[in-house]
Amino acid sequence: MEKKTLKELVHDLEQELLRLGYTKGSMTFYKSRWQMLLAFAQDQGENYYSERLGIDFVEKRFNILKKDFGGILKQSEVQNLRIIRMLGDFQLHNTVLRRYYTHKEILHNPYFIEVINDFKKYCVNKDYSSVTVEHYTKQSAKFLDYADSQSIESCGSIDLILINNYIKTLAGYTYKTVEQQLCSLRSFFKHLYIKELIATDYSLRIPMVQSRKQTRIPSVWVVSDLKKLIAAIDRGSPMGKRDYAIVLLACRLGLRVSDIKKLMFDNFHWENNELVFIQSKTRNILSLPLTQDVGWAIIDYLKYGRPKVESSYVFIRHLAPFLPFSEADHLSQMIAKYMRLAHIPVSSKKKVGMHSLRHTVASLLLENDTPLPIISDILGHVDTESTAVYLKVDINKLKQCPLDIKEVAVYE
Repeated sequence: MEKKTLKELVHDLEQELLRLGYTKGSMTFYKSRWQMLLAFAQDQGENYYSERLGIDFVEKRFNILKKDFGGILKQSEVQNLRIIRMLGDFQLHNTVLRRYYTHKEILHNPYFIEVINDFKKYCVNKDYSSVTVEHYTKQSAKFLDYADSQSIESCGSIDLILINNYIKTLAGYTYKTVEQQLCSLRSFFKHLYIKELIATDYSLRIPMVQSRKQTRIPSVWVVSDLKKLIAAIDRGSPMGKRDYAIVLLACRLGLRVSDIKKLMFDNFHWENNELVFIQSKTRNILSLPLTQDVGWAIIDYLKYGRPKVESSYVFIRHLAPFLPFSEADHLSQMIAKYMRLAHIPVSSKKKVGMHSLRHTVASLLLENDTPLPIISDILGHVDTESTAVYLKVDINKLKQCPLDIKEVAVYE
């Protein structure tokens, strides 16, 4: 393929943004920056775009690199970096990558919209959790959006070259993000094959991510920091009573945040001091004993903290409208709030969301020599392989499992 000049590249990118429905204000901004870049390239005697040209442009025109190193870069100035990154992505992949989809529809082609709606029904019929359904359809829609940008008009025109080129656009994302997107595509292509929209089952051709989930070390809390976090919660206020109960459910019983948000009054069997619910992720029933501190925290919230509204959900938002937490809300802002109040430093090497409290439960159980099968039952894991990852947070347990060098030696 003949390399496009910078002027041709800018023209084609402009047409792509128009196809994607970018607003008039956004287009005015991009066009003004492109004109600056074209003028800069002409002064440099350059006819083609390169990363070096783009960096030189934003540095000379906006002095961005110096401001970035000094930590004084404004958000409006960061947008200028988006200009050169967008051009580089479009030059390499002929599409606009890493777009923000929060307030925009991903797909515009009626045919692909119908395909993705049908795939969503397929996921629902497979009894996937609502979170999984949303994730699978969104990631598959991104692939179809890419296909649309490559002038693909129907699923029958999808081939391995297109799929592989799309996978290349995932470069730079974390292992977990790539793994999740590829998993979504496997399910999507299986659906297309079953519906006879494609002649080849490409779900069997999607590459596996080489790294494994078990190689990651879970983020866990030091007990002293966990006590500080809990102590920082104002248990005298209605919202504090709610947050205290939620945090205890996570760090004492190890519940997933998705399950905490969906707890209903019927899930609490007070006569037996049990919490019984269907897990969002596995769809299996899990029964856990209600410890005294968790039980009283729930009761305190229900009697003196929860707004008097008609809802079968136990935990609701305390700002009008008083509704349950959304599917997309992982409650990480709750943990961040109390970390600030407790003056607990945030490390860039560890995640400190709600799920880290669940990890902490597993590691504490492991430290107390609780067998892995029992930990699996408590956490609601389908098998102990998922639980075994927590061995990596217990150095003492690892020291008990030394390798015999003869077992791993390779002989000629």
